[in-house]
This record gives sequence, structure tokens and C-alpha cells, in this order.
Amino acid sequence: MRKIGLGMCWNDLTVGEEFRTIGRTITETDLVNFINTTGMVEVLFTDVEYLKAHGPMNGRVVPGALVYCMAEGLLVQSMMQETGLAFLHMEFNVKGPTFVGDTIHVECKVLQARPTSRGRGLVRTRNRIVTQRNETVIEYTPLRMMAGRFDASRT
Repeated sequence: MRKIGLGMCWNDLTVGEEFRTIGRTITETDLVNFINTTGMVEVLFTDVEYLKAHGPMNGRVVPGALVYCMAEGLLVQSMMQETGLAFLHMEFNVKGPTFVGDTIHVECKVLQARPTSRGRGLVRTRNRIVTQRNETVIEYTPLRMMAGRFDASRT
């Protein structure tokens, strides 16, 4: 029986190819769960009154780490299910704030896709995390090892 819902293989990607994920709204529950799980219980994220009086911006700001993790989740769902083998390197740039209630998606451009030994490949992408206001809040360029179409480990 054929399995559906699998990710893309490295040799199915072409340099210059672009795609975008579905959207995901960041909720108050997402923020609370994330900061409590990670220990990021900074007043900037936990104290609404402090934020109103001393915060650098208006709104319930969320950690960039949470936004990045949600973006990676969107990518796993859309391109890497069972094909992402290793996360090797990344350049990361926070360009602006993200708030509770923002809906993000990831715009991905393939910068590199080349073979390694054993049928696997290295894929570098430029990922832009974009809000519903069409603002790029984070840009990062991960390098991943991905399975190939003929990778024997993908059975």
C-alpha cells in the first residue's frame, strides 16, 4: 500500500524553486505553553501590566524562538515528513516582532540541492517567516541532510 503525506526528497528540489506553507495563528495558549516548557518566563512574556508600562512595543509579544519552532513545524508538515534526516547549520536573523494573534507562514526558496554519498543530499533554503501583514519577522537559511528518491533507508 502506498504511503501518502511524505516530504520532498532532495533530488526532487531544484535551485531557485519557491513555495510557501499554510498559515498558523499564534495563540495565547501557544505562548504560555512555550514559555513554561522552555523556562523563558521573562516578564516581557509573563506580565501584561509590565508590558503595558515598560514594553518596547504594543501587543502581546512572543519569543522569536517560538515563532521559529512553529515555522519548522509548518515545514515538517509540508516538505520534510520522513525525508529530513539532519539539521546541520543555520544563519538566523530576527527582523521584527511577532505577537499573539499573528498568523505566520513560511516562504521557502531552494538555494542549494546537491548529492552526498549513499543517495542522500544537502539542501540549503532561505526561509522567510511572514505575518498576515506581509511583514517578514524572521529570515533563516538552514542546511539540512535529506533523503533521496533512491535512499535505501526510506522504506
